[in-house]
Amino acid sequence: MTGKTIANIIACLVVTLMALGVVFVFSASARIDAEYDLSKFYSYPEFRQIVFFMVSMIILFAFSRLDYRKLGFCFTGVKGWIFNISVLLVVTSIILLVLVLFLGAEVNYARRWFRIPAGPVTINFQPSELAKWSLVLFICAVSVVLDKKIKNFRIFVLLSLLIGLVVGLIVIEDFGTAVFVAFISLVILFAAGAKWWHFLTPLPVLAAVFAFAIFSSPERIERVKAFILPDDSIAQTSGYQIRQSLIAISTGRIFGKGLGRGISKYGHLPEDTTDFIFAIIAEEFGFLGVCFVILLFLLLLFFGIIIICRCNDDFGRLLAFGIVLAIVLQAVINLGVVTRLLPTKGIALPFISAGGTHLFLSAMAAGILMSIAKRSNAG
Repeated sequence: MTGKTIANIIACLVVTLMALGVVFVFSASARIDAEYDLSKFYSYPEFRQIVFFMVSMIILFAFSRLDYRKLGFCFTGVKGWIFNISVLLVVTSIILLVLVLFLGAEVNYARRWFRIPAGPVTINFQPSELAKWSLVLFICAVSVVLDKKIKNFRIFVLLSLLIGLVVGLIVIEDFGTAVFVAFISLVILFAAGAKWWHFLTPLPVLAAVFAFAIFSSPERIERVKAFILPDDSIAQTSGYQIRQSLIAISTGRIFGKGLGRGISKYGHLPEDTTDFIFAIIAEEFGFLGVCFVILLFLLLLFFGIIIICRCNDDFGRLLAFGIVLAIVLQAVINLGVVTRLLPTKGIALPFISAGGTHLFLSAMAAGILMSIAKRSNAG
């Protein structure tokens, strides 16, 4: 099987997932009094998702044609750091994460989004998503250029401080994403060759920050209670969302109620187009639909592993690992939250949940993965 064939398979998997996202965002956005004013096309999430899907297709295939090696350190010395894309992205991410704390729009008591007026429409942008992928790219690029120096404890501390800075800015408004970004960053650093005992050093600090972040927020404490306590004791409070999610999943049975025939989306299940869209899939497509979605992610993992094993250079191999890890782990966490295997947290289902920022950047990452696959046979 050639690298180009594997890249095409990745494209088919990603496009199928994004197409499922369009279908179920449209279904989950259904209203009983569905009368659309097409002059306000962009104000409807189901129509926005169609636009996001088409733009994501362009991004996916555009980045698949890009030589991924240009994302690494193409120059040496100071010039290499100044003109490196990953460095510029990380710096930009840090600036945006600071600005969003002061200039961001407040949604659900948190400032995570920029709302940018663009004529008759408003564009939403989430800096934490850019920060996530920027760190993945930067850690992969810098680890390869440092080579064996990555085993040096001072280098580990410097990289950990950078990760801590980015994660610290994210955790102020988004605890779930911060933990996710910290975890994948450290795993990539470990895969790059950092010594295992280096990771023992920041553990007390991480544990302290983790505990403080939870106990300083009544909302997060309630989420932990909703995960630990029996459903009946908190069914109408903090456990309402997860209870409705489980009801939607269980009523789907084997074959589901049929596309568009679910009832949880009619005001019963909060965040039904975003974090909990998997419950809508389960309700309308049943166990078979759930298995199909999971199979797509498993195939993405399988062919991602093949790309990692076949890649000829360290940067491509590590970058492919980081991309596959971020996408698959995010899917696992989302499914775990929706099925109450994990505490509730705002983690989107890759390629499927509504939203432009995560869809565009995930498509970009998948396109880079395709680029690595295409060039895995090159000398």
